[in-house]
Amino acid sequence: MRLRAPLVLVLCLLLQPCEAHAGPPPRVMLPTVYRGGIDVSQYWVSEKLDGVRGHWDGHRLWARSGAAIDPPAWFTAHWPAQAMDGELWIARGRFEAISTLVRTPDGDGSTWKRVHLMVFDLPGDPAPFEQRVLHMRTLGSGCGCATLRIIPQFRLRTRAELDARLRAVVAAGGEGLVLQRRDARYAVGRSDTLLKYKPYDDAEARVVAMTPGRGKYAGQLGALVVRRADGLQFRIGSGFSDAERAHPPPIGSNITFRYNGLTANGTPRFARFLRIRYDMPPPDPK
Repeated sequence: MRLRAPLVLVLCLLLQPCEAHAGPPPRVMLPTVYRGGIDVSQYWVSEKLDGVRGHWDGHRLWARSGAAIDPPAWFTAHWPAQAMDGELWIARGRFEAISTLVRTPDGDGSTWKRVHLMVFDLPGDPAPFEQRVLHMRTLGSGCGCATLRIIPQFRLRTRAELDARLRAVVAAGGEGLVLQRRDARYAVGRSDTLLKYKPYDDAEARVVAMTPGRGKYAGQLGALVVRRADGLQFRIGSGFSDAERAHPPPIGSNITFRYNGLTANGTPRFARFLRIRYDMPPPDPK
C-alpha cells in the first residue's frame, strides 16, 4: 500500500496542534454515559448535536481543547457578556463542514452565516438546571442575536418515552440525546447528573500501523492498528469510505471510532472508523 507523499505531508501539517491563540482548556461540565436506572421524569432532555463545542467566556469563543475560535466579528457581535456553553452547529450530518470551518484561519466568512451557537448551559449561573433553562430562554429571547440560539429542552416521563425519542432522533439523522437532572448545579468535570444517550459508544485512539487490503481493496487500506490512551491496541477494519481506504489517516494521527460495548478482555466490540480527530480533548478538568 502506497500513500502519496505530498498528501501525507499536508495531512500531518493539518494534524499539528495550533499554538496561536491557545489558552488553558475551559473548565466545563462534561457528561457521563447513560446506562439506565434513573427516574427520567426528573431530567430535562435535549438533542445531542453533532457539532463543535464552543465555550463563550463573555468576550471570546474557545474550543474544548483551549484553542481560540475566531469567527468573523459580526458573528459574536452583541452576544451577552456572560459565560455560555454551546455547540457550534450547522445541521445534522454537517460535522465535517463545521469542524473544517473552525480550524481554517481566515476562512470564508459566508460559511459562518449558516452556523449558530446552540446554547445548552450557563456555566456562571449558580441556579439549579431547571432555573438555568428559564434563564437561557430569557437570554435567547432578549438578545436579538441571529447567530445565537437556545437548544430546545423538553421533559419526558418514562424510559419508554426516552427510547422512543432516541429512535426518532437517530432516524432523522441525529446523534443522540443529552439528559440533565433538573436540580443539578453547574459543576466542572465529569458529572453523573449530566448524561449522554446514544445507540453506540465512541472513543479516540492513535493510529500506530496499517495493514494492506485484499481483494477489492488490494493496494489500499485493509485496517488501521490503533492504540488507546491506556495502551490497549487493536484493529479497525470497517467504517471507511473508498476514498478513505485510498488515502487513510496517517500513522500518528488520532481518530474517533464507534463501538458497541466491550468484549470480555476489554476490547471495543464491532469497532468502526468514524473520522479523524484533529483536536484531542484535554484531560477532564477537576
